[in-house]
Amino acid sequence: MEYKYIQEYFAEAFLSAEKLSMPERIAAGTLAAAEHLSIDFPENCMLPTVSLRAPMSACGYGFGSGIFYSQGMHDWLVSAYPERRGEMEDLRRRILPFCTHTAWMESVTEEELLMRDTYACWGGDWGGHGNPDYGRLLKLGTDGLRALVNKYKEVNTESESFYNACLTVLDAADTVGRRIREVSLSFAEAETDGEKKREWLRIAETFTRLPREGAWDMYSAMMLFWMFFTMDGNDSPGRMDQFMIDFYRKSSPAENSEMIDRFLEGMHNVRGWNLCISGSNEKGEDETNELSYAILEAVRKKGYQTPNLTMRVNPKTPEKLWQAAADCLATGVGLPAIYNDETVCPALEKIGISHTHAHEYCMNGCNQIDIMGKSHMGLEDGEVNFAKALELCLHDGCDYEGGERRRIMPSLGKAADCKNFSEFSELYFKYLDYVTDTSVSMSNKSQKIYAEYAPHPMRSCLIEGCLERGVDYNSGGPLYNHGQILAEGMADAADSLYAVKKLVFDTKKYGMEELQKALAANFENYEALWHDFSSQDKFGNDIPECDSICTYICDHYLKYLKTKKTYRGGSFTGGCSPYNRAAENGAHTGALPNGKRRGDPTLADSIAATPGRDKCGPTASLKSMMRYDQSEACSGFVAQLRFDKNLFNTEKGKAAFITLAKAYFAGGGQQLSVNVLDRETLLDAQRNPAAHGDLIVRVGGYSDYFVNLTPELQQNIIDRTEFSV
Repeated sequence: MEYKYIQEYFAEAFLSAEKLSMPERIAAGTLAAAEHLSIDFPENCMLPTVSLRAPMSACGYGFGSGIFYSQGMHDWLVSAYPERRGEMEDLRRRILPFCTHTAWMESVTEEELLMRDTYACWGGDWGGHGNPDYGRLLKLGTDGLRALVNKYKEVNTESESFYNACLTVLDAADTVGRRIREVSLSFAEAETDGEKKREWLRIAETFTRLPREGAWDMYSAMMLFWMFFTMDGNDSPGRMDQFMIDFYRKSSPAENSEMIDRFLEGMHNVRGWNLCISGSNEKGEDETNELSYAILEAVRKKGYQTPNLTMRVNPKTPEKLWQAAADCLATGVGLPAIYNDETVCPALEKIGISHTHAHEYCMNGCNQIDIMGKSHMGLEDGEVNFAKALELCLHDGCDYEGGERRRIMPSLGKAADCKNFSEFSELYFKYLDYVTDTSVSMSNKSQKIYAEYAPHPMRSCLIEGCLERGVDYNSGGPLYNHGQILAEGMADAADSLYAVKKLVFDTKKYGMEELQKALAANFENYEALWHDFSSQDKFGNDIPECDSICTYICDHYLKYLKTKKTYRGGSFTGGCSPYNRAAENGAHTGALPNGKRRGDPTLADSIAATPGRDKCGPTASLKSMMRYDQSEACSGFVAQLRFDKNLFNTEKGKAAFITLAKAYFAGGGQQLSVNVLDRETLLDAQRNPAAHGDLIVRVGGYSDYFVNLTPELQQNIIDRTEFSV
């Protein structure tokens, strides 16, 4: 059908190329859209910001969604332009079968969707974050990338269509570069301010060489990076202080400072994800450089919640960098998150990542772990709610979320039949494994759909292994293709199991059936029982017997996941960085033996204690967390702590924090995320949000403005124990 009215450049080109392979069809759509994508230059950064779809169109392609179709834009277009209705309806009918969400929904079972909708787990339905090798781009430009494509095209002759797609998307990038030059020249022509005119002319001059050539200084490097970064959907820059340092050293201090500021303003505009600084190489040598400090200082001064800055440390990390990190945290921005190479790198080597490549890790999304320019590690593939799994175990596969008993999954055994705690914990593992298997199943269905429906030739040019093998980024092309499924509510499940052990099996004060009735009734008319269960010891207070249960169930989960294979060709691994989902998961988890009542949104939002349950200070809290074998976790294993802001107002206090952090890392800790706030400020921000619009808090692996959070999530953060040292 020839469309007369609509302007769906990507979709029309994609649908017209039906005789070509899927990568070529995606590339054809990308090239057609390249002539029409919006190119904006926000005044606060003056960086060429490229949209994912053309103006006045509903269809496009994104790294996390594959082909997408915006129903909201569709509705607006047919309302504003009634003559387009018939053509838009026809195009939507033809394109929706290629949209990943549509295909995924058709692939999953009703039980899997029920498990997702009841917050037991989720998996898949998106493409995951990634860390393209921007260093390769800045060094080679599109002409150098073309040379690589053509080189390997001659080697892997069976993959011709894949390489053709890669060449086409490089043409699309050149098209966008040409349009950036043209737009800049038109603005320069109309500009009356001399300084602004010079800036427009400089951009235009820079893009006479970009993107075909590689960058030559900090200005050209940032322009080229930003063009590709936004064309790819504003994901994560990765180790910018490493791939940008040569260009930084070729430019003046004034220009370097300006371009870092522009970059941070741009990241704030688009809500970009994770930027990583520092770290060690495979020889154990520290890689901190002058750009590491410059980025950290700029983040401190800006005080923005984005990008999600992470800092890698090792035994040779300079004291100056530690101090700069403490100074940044003292602002209350929650940045940087700090990662320990001495735990992360061995964890990655356990799953087959080489020693050298393990030291090239960075973070993506909130704080999941990736190998810069060499992997597709899911980021993230799914999540398992440990607390909900225990609720299902206690009620034979049923829950009581709405107050009525409802079957969610098959019964795998009855808790009332367990004769001792060992039998009960093994039964819990059956339920936890079943929920985990469900998440894995949904994730692998999603991975298969992304491989078939959402090849990504642009990322394939910037991820090692794809061009070399002639295999797409979403089909197992990268060197490493593992998956990451996160844990939620570990401490809540552990505290509940500990209470059951003590009161049902050790002292036999209560029977299992009595406990089950109390939980089903949400503890109504069971106040004495509730008091006894809720007052038992809790994880996070350096109580070995209590902590051992949490580490036991976590260790089981992390090792069990590694037995599961990803569709992409790797293994699943685990971590714990619940993002902002803790409160929602808590609200949908029923009453638990730790004293949690149905509907209470409070749930552990990291590997630390359930908010407010760690009563014995930061040292005790960290000692509990050090009992985990954190070298088994290959995704972000977030330790979330909140400190009194008065601590960070003194040099002595900041020095005490650094000592505490180093001790935690020496004991095997993987990561620390820190909020520097006080309870009174948070409570006032709840009451008077207009007066606290700039208050930033650390959530479950990222930072955000407190007033943007749901009331339940705000309360979860307020409930975290506030430490002094």
